[in-house]
Amino acid sequence: GDDGETEEEDPSQEQPSSDVAVPSSPNQASNKICMQVKPSATLRINRDRVALILIDFQNDFLCHGGFGEKLGNDPSKLQRAVLPTQNVLRAFRDAGLPVLHTREGHRPNLSDVTSLKAGNGTIIGSTKQGKFGRCMVRGQVGNDIVEELTPLSDGSETVIDKPGKGAFYQTDLELVLRNGNVDTLVVCGVTTEICVHTTVREANDRGIQCIVLEDCTASYFDEFHRVGIEMICAQGGILGKVSDSKSVIRGLEEASDFDSI
Repeated sequence: GDDGETEEEDPSQEQPSSDVAVPSSPNQASNKICMQVKPSATLRINRDRVALILIDFQNDFLCHGGFGEKLGNDPSKLQRAVLPTQNVLRAFRDAGLPVLHTREGHRPNLSDVTSLKAGNGTIIGSTKQGKFGRCMVRGQVGNDIVEELTPLSDGSETVIDKPGKGAFYQTDLELVLRNGNVDTLVVCGVTTEICVHTTVREANDRGIQCIVLEDCTASYFDEFHRVGIEMICAQGGILGKVSDSKSVIRGLEEASDFDSI
């Protein structure tokens, strides 16, 4: 029987002209999503056990006047990830697969901000409100997800509010994934080397596979993004796999095509 585990095809072995191995039946095919990943391989994952997670696509990080800019960064550097992430989000929604969003932020009274993170207290939660309200505070405009990637209004997409960099720290994300029988995450988000990396590492230690989409992640620093991506798939994929939006969308479309047979 199908135990839901992922399968990697040896790229050194002869494969059909298509990237997708030909299955024995349409039903078997429709249950698998095939995509090219780094380290070099075709990965076949069980579509019943995969979810999309969008990490911290918030006004505070991606927009001028937000927290990221107040730290001296250029928020426009993160914008390149929005369009490909939109495309992947649309494909997951069309396929009827689960979508999760995360937001980093804190309680209005800042009781969940560590003194280390608070620093001198002049930015996080400052009552000197800027364009998006108090920085990194839940309920403020800056804490909201950017309009292009906003969760569905019907409440069907899980939103994880997190006080730290990792999406598992002090949240119920692990419970949500276990309840949904999810063991593989397709990961988009910002920034590559901080919140994305921390979440991927947390997931890896919990036995949850991550496929990080290179064009759907971004950093304020190009070199940090490049190295962060390389670290994930180094040493045979020590932290996870790396792919891109086109490969994932193609895999979803091909699985859908088999479904209609």
